[in-house]
Amino acid sequence: MKNLYGLYSGYLNAVCSRYVLDKNTVKDILQDSFVKIFSSIDKFEYRGPGSLKAWITRITVNETLKYLRKSAKDMMSVDYDSLTDDDLPDSGDEDMDAEDIPPSEIQKMIRRLPDGYRTIFNLYVFEDMSHKEIAELLGIKENSSASQLHRAKALLAKWINEYRHN
Repeated sequence: MKNLYGLYSGYLNAVCSRYVLDKNTVKDILQDSFVKIFSSIDKFEYRGPGSLKAWITRITVNETLKYLRKSAKDMMSVDYDSLTDDDLPDSGDEDMDAEDIPPSEIQKMIRRLPDGYRTIFNLYVFEDMSHKEIAELLGIKENSSASQLHRAKALLAKWINEYRHN
């Protein structure tokens, strides 16, 4: 258990931090995740290299989403209304090419997104989930997921362009 924790705690901390900003909450979720990992290790099935990492990542993401659902039932609708269309660039300006921007800066931009936008962006981009899967997981409509992803991408594109011009 000590070796598993030592190998993966930093990585899982980063996974959880993609969704939750508060460091103490991240620690709590990480602890809950490891409790679940250790208590259900007998259910793990080895399917080749990377299967353990994928399995513990899925558990951590699920624990993080469970926390988000408990703490912010209306997170999606509040975030959707928190920005006006004036805050977003024209949809034709949604240039997400960020190869010339340091990954740490991109991570900061993602962390600046409102909770709902950030959650859907992370699930879609990093967890490779469809809008249907995201909608079922979060208890929202599919078009809400698509709309919030579009708004998240538009905000990121705006911040990327601002970064390049500063």
